[in-house]
Amino acid sequence: MILVEKKRNPKWQRDELILALDLYFQLEPGQIHARNPLIIELSDTLNKLPIHGDKDEYEKFRNPNGVGLKLSNFLALDETYSGKGMAATSKLDKEIFAEFKDKKELLGKLANAIKLSAINPAIRDEILNLPDDVDDDAKVKEGGLLYRYHLARERNPGIVKKKKEKALKLHGKLECELCSFDFQRVYGEIGYGFIECHHKKPLYTLVEETETTLDDLMLVCSNCHRMLHRGWIDF
Repeated sequence: MILVEKKRNPKWQRDELILALDLYFQLEPGQIHARNPLIIELSDTLNKLPIHGDKDEYEKFRNPNGVGLKLSNFLALDETYSGKGMAATSKLDKEIFAEFKDKKELLGKLANAIKLSAINPAIRDEILNLPDDVDDDAKVKEGGLLYRYHLARERNPGIVKKKKEKALKLHGKLECELCSFDFQRVYGEIGYGFIECHHKKPLYTLVEETETTLDDLMLVCSNCHRMLHRGWIDF
């Protein structure tokens, strides 16, 4: 029998830390231990997230002990806690804690949306089937999974086609709704019909809706679209 050596657990990603921090704010320090049913439940959710591929490759992937240790890292960052906590915090731990310590309502909404990406097969499939051309440089405040789902929704060929057809019928052209760039005007025939679509709604709301409407989308040029994904404008 050949024994396959397990990999070390991967670094915690933003989506995972959002879930962990949301639970942290619901617990008292004495409740942070591997036997807590809520920590066990979070461990199960983390194992279902479509982030790290084959979880069996890793040793004790996001088990209750590991989840409890991560929550203890937040104790070390919490100014309201009189103890020490686990001091081995990462840069991302510190960033997430600082970002959401005064935004617990938003944190809860994001956490609930991320959880749905773990338990809803349709959402998981859309995320997993998205081509690997995601803009890694984008400023994704909400989390990587929700961003990928956002891309899947705004790239749906059926709704994009309808959005373009409506604009052509109304205006006779396709131009960016933010800067008025018209690909056909600049590039000629090769630019006819070319424009991108951006989904305007906050990412955490997308998993609660079953359909994207034409009003949810706006037509934008490639440059404006990239800047929107970096957080240029919040609708």
